[in-house]
Amino acid sequence: MTLRFVHEGRPGRVVFGIGAADRLADEIERAGLRRLLVVCTPPQADLARRLAEPVGEWVVGLHPHAEMHVPVATAEKAVERATELSADGCLAVGGGSAVGLAKAVAKETGLPIVAVPTTYAGSEMTSVWGLTDRGGKTTGRDARVLPALVIYDPALTVTLPVAVAVTSGFNALAHAAEALYAPDASPITSLIARESVRALVAALPRVAADPHDVDSRAEALYGAWLAGSVLGSTTMSLHHKLCHVLGGTFDLGHAEVHTAVLPHVLAANLPAAAPARTALQEALGVEDPAAHLFDTARRLGADMALERLGMPMDGVDVVVERVLAAPYANPVPVTGVLLRHLLGNALTGAVPSPPPDRRSDAQTP
Repeated sequence: MTLRFVHEGRPGRVVFGIGAADRLADEIERAGLRRLLVVCTPPQADLARRLAEPVGEWVVGLHPHAEMHVPVATAEKAVERATELSADGCLAVGGGSAVGLAKAVAKETGLPIVAVPTTYAGSEMTSVWGLTDRGGKTTGRDARVLPALVIYDPALTVTLPVAVAVTSGFNALAHAAEALYAPDASPITSLIARESVRALVAALPRVAADPHDVDSRAEALYGAWLAGSVLGSTTMSLHHKLCHVLGGTFDLGHAEVHTAVLPHVLAANLPAAAPARTALQEALGVEDPAAHLFDTARRLGADMALERLGMPMDGVDVVVERVLAAPYANPVPVTGVLLRHLLGNALTGAVPSPPPDRRSDAQTP
């Protein structure tokens, strides 16, 4: 087989390790930032204040108003605040909501981002931004929103509740899994994605068994970092499109939706993506990756039914319409038949099953 690929690395500095947050002042000084706006969600305000205390002289304001899916109105207020304070950078403390809000600021102002993640979301490793408005979510890529500095401290994730850790970890798994069959995958991204899956699936049961085991938290965060890096380097497919539509349309929990949907998409895609299937089989040590991930998530306490996460029973048609209106590259053709099959199973939390015969898919929009 003749190898042909394009690989584009992502710039940015990563500091990883237990106690890495203690280096925040040195790293900010190294970056030359002197007027930081700190952004976080309301529950993370105390943590953000504590982390920012050693760099207090370089902090011009705390903006604890980040929200899931980054509503446009929330983004506009943060941009106004950064402009009003003449900030020269954003310090994002927390998960995807905080990093997403910092990205919204960076997209409009060009301010560099320093990210201190406390979940496994992975957004801090990508140039992908997302905004929601009027029941819809818009995403895009912009080099300005890729954080210039990311500090990963596993100690900051120890207080992350097990239920949140599990779904956040499966959110990261989705990044790695889809990177394996991305149209722009490369040998580097595939190696990283495979290692990410191995680390996450090994770590999450140990985190659930002993939430205070910082070594397990570190391995999970390591896997999430790798997943975020391949998310930033490849094109995501049907799984991410579905989750963006579901979350933006019905205001569903981001990580919870990823967890519930991933096994069903893999059951559809892996038969047509042999290298990805083999990589997942080897990383997980199982024959059926989709069934294994479904069973693992359910065993660790994740709710696998979209209806219990807030999706209305009559919401399938609007999701199908919106996904088909803006298709992503995908190993199998994305049709109404396929989508209704996946969503029907995910809606009720049914066990993943192979999609309908693709000959009937081709005939049904």
